[in-house]
Amino acid sequence: MRNMPKKSAENDRAFPFLKTNERPGKPRKSGITEIRGPYYTPMGKRYLEDVLETMGAYVDSLKFAGGSFTLMPLRRVRELIELAHQHDVLVSTGGFMEYVLTQGAEAVERYIAECQEIGFDIIEISSGFITLPADDWLRLVEKVHKKGLKAKPEVGIQFGAGGATKAEELEQEGTRDPAWAILLAKRFLEAGVYMIMIESEGITESVKVWRTDVPAKIINALGLDKVMFEAADPEVFAWYIKNYGPEVNLFVDHSQIVQLECLRSGIWGTASLWGRVVTYKE
Repeated sequence: MRNMPKKSAENDRAFPFLKTNERPGKPRKSGITEIRGPYYTPMGKRYLEDVLETMGAYVDSLKFAGGSFTLMPLRRVRELIELAHQHDVLVSTGGFMEYVLTQGAEAVERYIAECQEIGFDIIEISSGFITLPADDWLRLVEKVHKKGLKAKPEVGIQFGAGGATKAEELEQEGTRDPAWAILLAKRFLEAGVYMIMIESEGITESVKVWRTDVPAKIINALGLDKVMFEAADPEVFAWYIKNYGPEVNLFVDHSQIVQLECLRSGIWGTASLWGRVVTYKE
């Protein structure tokens, strides 16, 4: 049987004669996958090497979570960042900025400068636990951009989002109108941010019933290219692919990269997705 042509040098996969959904090479503009780094489990250089040597062609960015990098030896943080860069993977701070904000303006300045010096590519700016005026948020975006880094604001509808807070506690906090999140995201996009991260809590996480109307409103207003949905649960990322196709941008745990890419490529899936995820390229 004649072999199919390779799709890209970075995706020199086994069994190339078996057709899969076409995945563009990096840097991708759609179908972007960000994986969680150290948080629920430690991650050192050897661990990350295994992930990237086997599935690196499908990983676009690596996100530290919970400020985990501040607890690690500096040389090990640099090793992880350098290894990611060797595989054309961007590295994000995760939403640790909101903790830094509680320590004042000087700490924020030093934090951004240190992120640049160490080698981070993306600074995520979230406010799950704090209330931050939109204009202040935009000033932070400008500071990040001035350092030559990519700003990635995280917006959502849930007050008190973050840290795996129980659904009952978040229900008491209440949620925002999705129109507010969309308006804020539009201001960020006008400021030239790299991507908007959509917080899952209040939508598909820590809720009794999924708010599937919210992603629909966000995508209708902003499109798919500049938004990334937090979907660190197989049922959640399967739902996004089923409803919005394999080119939706998703954030998952590093342990889920293989399962996610099986769905994107159309080679595997649950009964509701089996053989139904397809792309068409001329």
